[in-house]
This record gives sequence, structure tokens and C-alpha cells, in this order.
Amino acid sequence: MGTKLYVGGLPYAATESQLSNLFSTHGTVESARVITDKFTGQSRGFGFVEMSTAEEAKAAITALNGSDMDGRQLTVNEAKPQEARSGGGGGGRFGGGENRGGRNRF
Repeated sequence: MGTKLYVGGLPYAATESQLSNLFSTHGTVESARVITDKFTGQSRGFGFVEMSTAEEAKAAITALNGSDMDGRQLTVNEAKPQEARSGGGGGGRFGGGENRGGRNRF
């Protein structure tokens, strides 16, 4: 398995193919993903690239961290493992829900 890198400061118009091309000059890119807002589909300005070896990942970090992409400074470092999220939502929306104030219907 390769080494996953975090890439911050991406231009909002950046595509996954542009990200892959940028990193491919430093080694084999196994995957490149630009993170988008789930409602609007617009880029959130960061993404992840997986390089095939740790040496290639280090070379990419050294070469690209602090570099410029379309007028924005990139932040490139090794990605931290995703933290486990708690799955529970908080109970009901209105508690008991019988009388929410206002007039009674009947």
C-alpha cells in the first residue's frame, strides 16, 4: 500500500487529473482525489494523493510543499489517519412533541 498525502491550498477550479499530473513528476500516483462539498459539488480547496512508495511521497512533499498552483500556495504533507466519528445523532427533534405551544388544533 502506498503513502497518502494531504494537499491543502488547492485552487477551487483544480481537477483530480491536474492533481495527478502535478504529482506524477515525482513518482507513481496511485490515486488523486479533490474533496468537494456534498451539497454544491464545489471543491473545498484540499485533496489527497496516494503515492506508490514512501520515497516518492517524501520527494513530492519536498518538491511541492510551499509551491504555487494557479496563484495559491500548496501545503503538502503526509495525511493523518481519519479519526473515527461517533455515529449517533441526538434524540428527537422536539422531545415529547405533544404540545409545542401555540393553539391547540381541536
